[in-house]
Amino acid sequence: MKKQYAVFGLGQFGSSLVKEFSAMEVEVLAIDIDKEKVKEYSNIATHAIQANGIDENSLKQAGIRNVDHAFVSFGENIEASILTSLLLKELGVPKVWAKAQNEYHNKVLSRIGVERVIHPEREMARRIAHHTVSDNIIDYVELSEDYSIVEIVASDKLHNKSLTDLSVREKYGITIVGIEREKKIMVSPSADEHILKDDILIIMGHNTDIGRFEKEGV
Repeated sequence: MKKQYAVFGLGQFGSSLVKEFSAMEVEVLAIDIDKEKVKEYSNIATHAIQANGIDENSLKQAGIRNVDHAFVSFGENIEASILTSLLLKELGVPKVWAKAQNEYHNKVLSRIGVERVIHPEREMARRIAHHTVSDNIIDYVELSEDYSIVEIVASDKLHNKSLTDLSVREKYGITIVGIEREKKIMVSPSADEHILKDDILIIMGHNTDIGRFEKEGV
């Protein structure tokens, strides 16, 4: 069953998250109190609704209890951010991540049980989206609009297979530029190097090809 995400606040960071989730064909609910912003993202998000994040009834009607992971990304309204985060925790949303404006905001969010406090810049949205959607991807660095380097944890499926066996360049058009094992990194591993379960594969390639490998190869 696919995970469901919700983004509260369609400012610079929140809207970037919605766009990234949508591009990855992930189910995302976009929520904002601004009618025009909701209208703008109605064709981008899976669902976009106008609602006040601190209105419990509105959130229940929106099906927020079915959401696996919520992002609270309000602008300067620290009070709304804190109250929305608290309400989401009380409603049983498994993961709540929230954007903090300052250290005081950070401290309060941490104390009310938010799993992660984000201090983002605009370009961080893509990295966070990929990291949270995949169970295998543990880091993501954007090289350009189309190319990236990712770190993917090797599963049982790859255990004891050599790079020759995998033929990732021929099958997926990607390159394994390194393997991290027990905190040591092998750079440009040889073709006969065997991968072990829980190795961290450092992969470079086109975003589409990396996505195919993550879904099919790992």
